[in-house]
Amino acid sequence: MRVLVACEFSGAVRDAFAERGHDAWSCDLLPAETHGNHYQGNVLDIIEDGWDLMIAHPPCTYLASSGLHWNKRRPDRQAFTDAAVAFVQRLLSAPIPRIAVENPIGALSTRVRKPDQIIQPWQFGHDASKATCLWLVNLPLLVPTDVLPGGRLARRANQTASGQNKLGPSPDRWKQRSLTYPGIAQAMADQWGIPNA
Repeated sequence: MRVLVACEFSGAVRDAFAERGHDAWSCDLLPAETHGNHYQGNVLDIIEDGWDLMIAHPPCTYLASSGLHWNKRRPDRQAFTDAAVAFVQRLLSAPIPRIAVENPIGALSTRVRKPDQIIQPWQFGHDASKATCLWLVNLPLLVPTDVLPGGRLARRANQTASGQNKLGPSPDRWKQRSLTYPGIAQAMADQWGIPNA
């Protein structure tokens, strides 16, 4: 299959599909961090190039619940949220037979539609908590592959006692938080990398 992984610079999801023999490409405004097929630029430039599957990771800066409170304190931010929602709507309506868009809990749940699924890294073998919503078009729900003990009640390695993420402020915090966990990338490739799945 021809697989487009939109808004990905790490190559994690792209590489998982490529390892299974797919013609997989990542696309981001940033250069790729790993060797592999990568289009550096706007995904909308290549979105109509005959893809069979797209997995999109649009930036969540203006979409995530954790930052939406700033829209009331700084009204100029609302325009950025509106533009981010419109970008996601373009991704979801792309002429691609199967689409998955992932993002944290936030504006998309009310401005686009409720997510089809919410997954956690601890469902895929990682001692981490990070609720990730999936909006799916012609794709099945992602089946957990390695659920760690404790489920949603356990405090995970990436959490403080209050349940917040442990990563402190830094210039690349956004980059670290945006990375896809390998277990989730592998599950996507195994479960969605089957023609007509």
